Parts: sequence; C-alpha cells; structure tokens
Amino acid sequence: MRRVVVPLGDRAYTIAIGERLFERRDLLGPLVGARQVAIVTNTTVGPLYAAPLRETLARDAAQVIEVALPDGEAHKHWQTLNLIFDALLAHRFDRGSIIVALGGGVVGDMAGFAAAVYQRGIDFIQVPTTLLAQVDSSVGGKTGINHPMGKNMVGAFHQPRLVLADVGCLQTLADRELSAGLAEVIKHGAIADEPYLAAVERDLPRLLARDPGALADAVARSCEIKAEVVGKDEREAGLRAILNFGHTFGHAIEAGLGYGDWLHGEAVGAGMVMAAELSRGLGLLARADAARLVETIAAARLPVRGPGWPAERYLELMSVDKKAERGTPKFVLLEELGRACVRPAPDDAVRAALAACTGTAGA
Repeated sequence: MRRVVVPLGDRAYTIAIGERLFERRDLLGPLVGARQVAIVTNTTVGPLYAAPLRETLARDAAQVIEVALPDGEAHKHWQTLNLIFDALLAHRFDRGSIIVALGGGVVGDMAGFAAAVYQRGIDFIQVPTTLLAQVDSSVGGKTGINHPMGKNMVGAFHQPRLVLADVGCLQTLADRELSAGLAEVIKHGAIADEPYLAAVERDLPRLLARDPGALADAVARSCEIKAEVVGKDEREAGLRAILNFGHTFGHAIEAGLGYGDWLHGEAVGAGMVMAAELSRGLGLLARADAARLVETIAAARLPVRGPGWPAERYLELMSVDKKAERGTPKFVLLEELGRACVRPAPDDAVRAALAACTGTAGA
C-alpha cells in the first residue's frame, strides 16, 4: 500500500492506494470508532463492493446503514441529495456520525456535500471506485451538485478524513469510464509534470489493459500532484485553478448536452484539446506540444472534437463557469507541457480555437 498525505495542517489526511483496502480495519476503525456510519453508494457500485466494506465498518461502528442513489451524472441534483438526508434523519444520525462515500465522482461529490451541510457539518471518508475519482474528485474537498445552468454550481469545500483508493475496483470499470479517468491523469501531467506525462504516454497500453502496477503508479503520482496544489491553495484562490485545465470547455459541453450524455472525463478530454489549441493560438504553446497532447488524448480513447455548436453557444455556456468573473470566463492555458497559467482570452481567439476543434468553420 502507498500513502500520499494532503498537507492541510490539523486537517491533513491520508490517501491510501492499493488493493483489498475494504478489509483494512486498521485504516477505517480509528475513524469510525463507535459512531453511526452511512455508506452512500449507487445502484451499480453497491452490489459490487458495499458488503465487504460494511463488514469491516460493522466491527467498530455503533450502526451502519446503506443509501443507494441512482447512478449517473443526470441524478446529481437536489432531489437525489435529499435521499441522503432522508436516510440520515430517519435513522436519527447525530453530529458525531460519519458518511462513507463508496462510488465514483458523482457519489463522492454528493456524499461529501451532504456531510458538509448535515447538522452544519459531519465527517466523511472517500472510497472512490473509478479511476477519475481516485486521481481527482475524491481528493481536495470539493463537493457539490449540478444546476441546470452549470456544473457543480452549488456546493462546499469539505475535506474528507481519509481516502481509500482501491485499484482493484478498476478491474470492473467499463472501458469508457477507464478512459474518462485517464483524462484527469493526462491533465495532471500536462499542467504540472511533463516527465509524468511522458510516463503516461509510455504506459498507456498497460493502463488501458488495467495493469495493477501501472494503475497504482498513475493514481499515486496524480494524487501527489493534486495534494501539493491543494496544500498550497485549498479554496482555489489562485494556484488550484490550474487543476481545471480543459474544464471550462468541458463543463460547457456537459451542460449543453445534458448531464450524462458525455462522461465528465470525455468532456474534459475534448476540453483539453480546445484549451491547448487556444494556448497555441495565443502564442503560449508550441504547435508540436499541442499536437503531442492531442495525440495522447486520442490514444486514451477520448474525444478530441467537441459538439459542432456555434461559438456563441459555447461562450454562453462558459459564462456560467465558476472561474468566470461577471460572466467573462477565464481559461487554464499551457505555457508549455508541464506548466499552466490562468488568464482571460479574447473572444476572437476563443472562437478560432472552437472552430479548429469542432469543425464549425467561421464559428
């Protein structure tokens, strides 16, 4: 088992990376104590992994309940969130209780948000079961739900007490979900560590074949990068925004298509292509580096072209992005592979990048 620490002072926590972590009472027991525990999962993941996790938790907890949410980004809204609150209230969970999020990014975001606001805040543990959640969404304390006008527009920062990234779960992951997670792996190399990006390029066949060693390496290095950034800028006042490379365009794609049509990582894959093209068009990124990144995204079996909407549609959707200031979006751009910056961009440059990446000439 490998360990990565998210350095947040007295709120620091460990990311444990390995296999058969559901059985690790030494990791879970000290946090669970004799508390009430709610496993929040979904209807797909629950039948696969809830039973062994519940068995471990029950050895210490006073009570363990399970809340199974409907699966998918389309259900990441208030009505589904209330299913968690309904269960907690029905079982008289108090301020000393703890939530365990068992699932992908949607489950983690919703369970974390429920923990952030239930009785003004209770503890939670992340047990991510998708590659995307293990390398990105389970780490850093961002929680929330979607609004019809924008992704993750309602939420809170609430750090977990522990993250258990069991790479054994990735063996049951659908191929699309695996590639979606690779989008965030590629992103981490693109924004912060070119040698890591090169290693991902080299190891892509092993990653796509679900080699446990290659997956553990990728999860560990991505978590190290994210932990370092979060440790310096927990609430995205500056540096942390670079973790949203590809997301301004990607969130627009998700909102415009309707949540759940494209997976989040698929939208980020196309969004990174758009952001790289914008970086190139602004004279920041060399053409060869932009082409290399696109080739890597394509090799991970991710989309490299966005929906063929007019530029006005993209600009409208991006005006609701969380990084936008009074409706004007900011973009995470690459100055070179391994180094990112955040800045606004002229509309004509954004239009040109969209035209190049959607096939809508004159957009």
